[in-house]
Amino acid sequence: MTKRKIGFATLTPEQLRERASLGGQAVSQDRSHMAEIGRKGGLKTASNKAHMSEIGRKGGKNRHKSKTPG
Repeated sequence: MTKRKIGFATLTPEQLRERASLGGQAVSQDRSHMAEIGRKGGLKTASNKAHMSEIGRKGGKNRHKSKTPG
């Protein structure tokens, strides 16, 4: 009994390359939109100072735990 191919598994390598290139074109054509999304995400994250402080504290504790004396 053979498994039936579904979805992307049914496409030829050429068809897969064509589809992949379309995604890359869509993103690169709207760089200003993508930059704006990144800015908004950064502002939202940075505005939650308590959350960012907690992340930094955990990172610092873990870094110092893993160091060996010497």
